[in-house]
Amino acid sequence: MTICNYNVRLLVPTTFMNLSGKSVENMSKFYSINPEEILVAHDELDIKPGNVKLKFGGGHNGHNGIKDIISRLGNNNFHRLRIGIGRPDEKNIIKFVLNKPSFFDKKLINSVIYDAVRYTDIIIKDTIKAMSILHSLKKN
Repeated sequence: MTICNYNVRLLVPTTFMNLSGKSVENMSKFYSINPEEILVAHDELDIKPGNVKLKFGGGHNGHNGIKDIISRLGNNNFHRLRIGIGRPDEKNIIKFVLNKPSFFDKKLINSVIYDAVRYTDIIIKDTIKAMSILHSLKKN
């Protein structure tokens, strides 16, 4: 599909999340997409539900899917749409991320996903403007 005169590909990996780098790597090689042209949308424990952050580069922050993408691409120079899921009070983070969110949190998460999709053209054209818009949409 074309958005803002850019060819855009959407990848929904069918691998386990921890192995999502394989899909990203294969697609980037097949279509000759540089890491700097990639946007990865992922869950983020350190952001509350109802909030979304856009950034470029950085570490994996313990996120195994991002860790695999960094490893497969050979660098961390890609964009990230970090969708807040919040950090649980309990110690079992694995159980938390594998379970469904509460009804209220799910509504907040779906709302920011909708917002991010609505602003896709701005994310593609102007990352700084997109950051300003998305970071101001706090719902929690």
